Amino acid sequence: MAGDHDYYYEDHGLFNTSDGGSSSSGQEHERFLHFCGIFLPCMYVAVFVCGLVGNSLVLVIYAFYQKLRNLTDVLLMNLPLADLVFACTLPFWAYASIHGWVFGKTACKVLLGIYTSNFYTSMLILVCITVDRFVAVVQATKAYNEKAKRMSRAKAICLSAWAVSLLVSLPQIIHGDVRELDRPVCSPHNEEIPTVVLAIQMTVGFFLPLPVMVVCYSVIIKNLLHARGFHKHKSLKIIFLVVALFLVTQTPFNVVKIIRSRSWEYHSRTSFQYAVVVTEAIAYLRVCLNPVLYAFVGLKFQKNFWKLMKDTGCLPYLGVSRQQNFSENTSKTGSTSHHAEATSMFQL
Repeated sequence: MAGDHDYYYEDHGLFNTSDGGSSSSGQEHERFLHFCGIFLPCMYVAVFVCGLVGNSLVLVIYAFYQKLRNLTDVLLMNLPLADLVFACTLPFWAYASIHGWVFGKTACKVLLGIYTSNFYTSMLILVCITVDRFVAVVQATKAYNEKAKRMSRAKAICLSAWAVSLLVSLPQIIHGDVRELDRPVCSPHNEEIPTVVLAIQMTVGFFLPLPVMVVCYSVIIKNLLHARGFHKHKSLKIIFLVVALFLVTQTPFNVVKIIRSRSWEYHSRTSFQYAVVVTEAIAYLRVCLNPVLYAFVGLKFQKNFWKLMKDTGCLPYLGVSRQQNFSENTSKTGSTSHHAEATSMFQL
């Protein structure tokens, strides 16, 4: 997904108003330009604000209230960090969608690199979280006994995810440039990027996370159905929400990308440009919803959230009440076996 907003910036793209002399096509194209001029800035700003608030809350709680005791905690701290950095590039694209790119060539390359690499980092961390949960459920006893060893690998796993993401995003950085169409546009020259590189990027961003999630969560569901001593129904709902979030937000845009890569004639159709813009907006929703599914569903995290609300003076009475309830719930669940703890999707 990252860096692909340049689809509608190229020869038949967002700022090219020539349309082969057809007045009806020209009017349609003008309507598309008007739509983008309103929709894109609103979408970028909305995702930025929601992503900034949600992911910042997660980072603050992990940094000051929640100890990093296992691999999942380390991964859940890196996920909002990647999403937050990604979201912080969106105001620049919002401004550029209205006024054109005014930040220069160097900023173009840097922001394309940040924008792209953090998208892939987020996806790789999602894969790691899925695999970690799979190991905790399927090999619960072994995972518990090797808890210290798995924790020592956490930093190496996260550093590897960031390094691979930076490597995968290098083509966008290298080929990123400011081009003069009707106004300055920052985008990579996709026609100069080899097809095999684009295929690798789509694999990391979609075709790797999807089967890993489906296979691992299928096995987890099987184990949950045979487990006892915890709220399996809530766990199953969370699993379905995680998979559904990924499918609903990422599938449409990747389908559009595949169509574009195989049938270039679609690229000149205004209707296809609408599909690019709208499906990309849907893909961005992941940045806003990840904190909810991967952090706020945890009882331990919720308890620390209400501590934060109390300490900052926000909803003090409600915060105390909630905190007491979560303390009771945590103490009750703390007496269960480590297998039940590992299997429960919301005891993170």
